[in-house]
Amino acid sequence: MKLPGRLPYLLALLALLAVGGAVYAQLEGTDRGVPPIDSASTFEIGGIEVDVVADSGEKARLEGWRQAQAKGWKALWAKTHGRPLGEAPGLSDSALDAMVSGIIVEQEQIGPKRYIATLGILFDRARTGQLLGVSGAVRRSAPMLVIPVIQTGSSFQTFESRNEWQKAWARFRTGGSPVDYVRPPGSGIDPLLLNMAQTRRPGRGWWRMLLDQYGAADVIVPEVRLQRSFPGGPAVATFTARHGPDARSLGEFALRVENSAAIPLMLDEGVRRLDALYAQALGAGLLSPDPSLIIEAPPPLEEVAADTAEEPQLGTDLGPAAVPVGATTIFTIQVDTPNADSVGRAELSVSRIAGVTSALTTSLALGGTSVMRVTYMGDSAALQAALQAQGWTVQGSGANLRISRGGGG
Repeated sequence: MKLPGRLPYLLALLALLAVGGAVYAQLEGTDRGVPPIDSASTFEIGGIEVDVVADSGEKARLEGWRQAQAKGWKALWAKTHGRPLGEAPGLSDSALDAMVSGIIVEQEQIGPKRYIATLGILFDRARTGQLLGVSGAVRRSAPMLVIPVIQTGSSFQTFESRNEWQKAWARFRTGGSPVDYVRPPGSGIDPLLLNMAQTRRPGRGWWRMLLDQYGAADVIVPEVRLQRSFPGGPAVATFTARHGPDARSLGEFALRVENSAAIPLMLDEGVRRLDALYAQALGAGLLSPDPSLIIEAPPPLEEVAADTAEEPQLGTDLGPAAVPVGATTIFTIQVDTPNADSVGRAELSVSRIAGVTSALTTSLALGGTSVMRVTYMGDSAALQAALQAQGWTVQGSGANLRISRGGGG
């Protein structure tokens, strides 16, 4: 008959397990993460259409690929030099075979004696650059962190799970683009840091931390709003190119397909057009990094001659405490986090310490012990003293510390 008295504790335990399971589900799973394609060593020409008839389907396919290589070379030469296709120099099949590093099959139909396809050609950048008369390098923008946002119905999604919009950006070959895209794979802690709420966050402090974490100077947010008439039927996608922490729109367009099976192709075309919008904005000077995101280095210390320096007298106001100067050290700090609010309070308290450049929760455990990664300009003793001044009880030594509230003064 003691069960009713224990019922509140059982309910609280079940609620804690549910919260912990939700956080675990948000961080773990195999249906997340699409590694982007590395295209820094190739030139790409897509959308090449071929229609070949031969004695067999295999021969027609081989001849179609050879024709696609020749058409791709002329298109690449014309694109590089800004001239008509007819002025491109002709090359032998052996020379084209040496330059081509891959063929992308976008669409193909193989018959008994006919081959109809839309292909893409990948040219080796080092070998092709010599014949093009270019070094293979293009002028690039500052590194731009990419957070792709897709809206289906009333829900928004970025990296929470694999979606067609993230896959389209992972498939996109950025080697020929003037924009230096930084594309996160979407695994690990990416879904917690790079979500829809973050793209609308105006605060610059959190943005500086994220950009420094991913090695970027600014952020772009390509958005798509996908609307289906009915399952499997026509679909319309509205694409918006946004830039900066204020999500400023640089352009918008819409595409339509007749059935849902063609949605991946429509999204690939949307990525190419968005890349053209970002490249156009870069040429117009609209894709420059936001000055408010630049982390300014502290001013250099002024040297004072020993014979002119005056020692402070007792009772003299020395002003605010100076920021400790020393080697930058990365600390692993364990902290008790009974609820979600305690996580934010702990990060805020630690980040306010003079000399702390970043304080990021790398392992979240609500109702248990979370782990923070803290970058501090100073040694362990100075950081422990600063934490105790904030009211924390500090245990441990070196780069591994544990803090908790209570008894810290």
